Amino acid sequence: MSCRVERQGDQAVVVLDRPERKNAMRDDDWREVAGLLRGLADDGDVRVVVVTGAGGDFCAGADLVVGSDEISPLRRVRLATEVAEALHTLPQPTIAKVQGVAVGAGCNLALGCDFVVASEEARFAQIFVRRGLGLDAGGSWLLPRLVGLRRAKELALLGEMISATEAQEYGLINRVVGADDLDAAVDDLAARLAAGPPIAMAAIKRTLNESVGPPIGTSLALEEYSQSVNLVTEDFSEAVAAFVDRRQPTFRGR
Repeated sequence: MSCRVERQGDQAVVVLDRPERKNAMRDDDWREVAGLLRGLADDGDVRVVVVTGAGGDFCAGADLVVGSDEISPLRRVRLATEVAEALHTLPQPTIAKVQGVAVGAGCNLALGCDFVVASEEARFAQIFVRRGLGLDAGGSWLLPRLVGLRRAKELALLGEMISATEAQEYGLINRVVGADDLDAAVDDLAARLAAGPPIAMAAIKRTLNESVGPPIGTSLALEEYSQSVNLVTEDFSEAVAAFVDRRQPTFRGR
């Protein structure tokens, strides 16, 4: 199992658990997380869902090195889409508890939660462009709504790593706390949310999610198309090889 659910009273904590790879997600991992989230959506005893990572990191995104060749590029991208959809439609409020890295699809998994609480040592990046890829896991829908179009383009087209403090200043996340205070801060927020009226809170969450622009499904469909094309380019292959070799990639636009 690369992820697990820990029950803490009326709270469910989804833990991404591949610390040796900074919790990078393989194909089966995406399937597992989507299934867990769908199960929690139907669990009336769960008032709050917390998403976090094991071993000092949140999530390094998709594991591009060990991806399976058994499924098509479109299906591979759709696995991340299904997680984004399951997270987006959860009736319960969600909290991302972030320490270490949250990059690529891992960053968007955090941003897709209703609240993001990060330790001051956390780092965030829309690293896709540095891998010859477009945005996925809902990033194209989330970023403009959180920070505006101009800042979204800066984050996505440069793909630079930013600190938790910068992420808060940009409006990407809610709170930054000391590493030793992260558990207590999330526990306090989760307890406050769990004490609220679940039906009303689910309605508020849904109406706010659907209040601006096209629904998330439109953006996810565009992400699937563009990413499935990117996954078969020479630029993507070069980016993966450069990552493995620890060098800068040379992109040629083909």
